[in-house]
Amino acid sequence: MKYLLTGGAGFIGSNLAEYLLEMGHNVLVVDNLTTGDKENLKDIENKIEFIQASSMECLNMAQVRGIDGIFHLGMPSSSPLYHKDHNIFGEAINDFISIFDLAKRENCKVVFASTSSIYNGNPLPWKEDLPVFVKDFYSEARYFMERLAFMYNDHWGVSYIGLRLASVFGPKERNKKNLANMVSQILWWILDDKSPVLYGDGTQTRDSIYVKDVARAFLMAMEADIKADIFNIGRGENKTLNEITEIISQELGKDIKPKYQEVPIKNYIDNQLADTAKAKNVLGFIPHYSLKQGIKELIAYEKSLN
Repeated sequence: MKYLLTGGAGFIGSNLAEYLLEMGHNVLVVDNLTTGDKENLKDIENKIEFIQASSMECLNMAQVRGIDGIFHLGMPSSSPLYHKDHNIFGEAINDFISIFDLAKRENCKVVFASTSSIYNGNPLPWKEDLPVFVKDFYSEARYFMERLAFMYNDHWGVSYIGLRLASVFGPKERNKKNLANMVSQILWWILDDKSPVLYGDGTQTRDSIYVKDVARAFLMAMEADIKADIFNIGRGENKTLNEITEIISQELGKDIKPKYQEVPIKNYIDNQLADTAKAKNVLGFIPHYSLKQGIKELIAYEKSLN
């Protein structure tokens, strides 16, 4: 199969590109490198086709013909970016519209990255049928995308699956710096013999899922005989940031305790836990990596960079 992968030079996108190649697919990566890094693709650069461009530009590219599916991850994925520049919201939506116009033309399916952040304000665990409360520009953008996808399916029969991702961590996140997942940030601090800085008292919880499991979930969604749906993708288990810090410290053979600071973010998500029953029962998706296994693999990757 020939797949278009937007945002393929980003954290999740580059891991997905590698997985698609492993599964024998042809991959066309489109990324404007605003938050992505071509260095993430160095191990596969001779096996993929890469175009530096925005998702919106895909519609007019000669290379984007005869594709079998679209993985759309080419949108800013961190809430602070939307707070800093509200115009990102409109840009992300316009890109999304272009991608679905492309899918309509090519008669192919779109699997796109949504977020579990849209559940903010709901009790745990988070199920797909919970109401959505507008808490920030980022989560509203993703929910808007879900509604647009539904409209494209309803009006023109465009097939899609949106994946509401929990807290994704793993290799190739260095370029995100302070916007990276907290598992990665905690690991970087401890590797440098520094105390991780956690908000509040560190008892907030995260449903942390390893990126290789997430890449597998994207392909399973693409290959599923489903015309239109939304799924949670997480491990269905959560740990406090204090517990995550302790696990990483133990794996590195260090005894480093976190430091705490007041939460500076309005509508900060204190606790996160995905209900993963639907993904398991419908897609057949079950994570292969435990939190500790994922952390061990991430540590090995980070050490290989030195």
